[in-house]
Order: sequence, then C-alpha cells, then structure tokens
Amino acid sequence: MTDQEKTLRDVPIGQSATVRRLMGEGELKRRIMNMGLTKGAQVQVRKVAPLGDPIEITVRGTEVSLRKTEAEHVLVD
Repeated sequence: MTDQEKTLRDVPIGQSATVRRLMGEGELKRRIMNMGLTKGAQVQVRKVAPLGDPIEITVRGTEVSLRKTEAEHVLVD
C-alpha cells in the first residue's frame, strides 16, 4: 500500500466512498465480503464509537459495524 491509498478507516463521519479493492486473505477477506463490502460498493461512514472502535457504516442499504483493523483492509476512492 502506498501513502496515497485511502482506506475505509480514513473516511470521515458522514462522508461516502466507493470500495476499490479488498486487501487481506482467507477468513478476514471472506468476512469483509460477507458484509457486502465488495468492489464498487458505495459506503457511508455513519458513526464511530467513543473510543474509536468499531466504525458503523451503511453499505447496500444495511448498517454494519466493523473494527478499525478490518476497515484498514478496504481501499476506497
């Protein structure tokens, strides 16, 4: 990953992004994909917990919570 690549973790609250690519392998990647986070999906960051973890997002009309470590594996535009 280069310095210019933006992850889902970097998206501010209330902003939207488009999933560009998923990083990671195996169970982690499968878990992320099962949440609906696939290439081309529109994602909006809804809330971040008071201590910063987890992040609540809306993807494909569904609200989903994921950890910051999981959000780091989702590259967005």
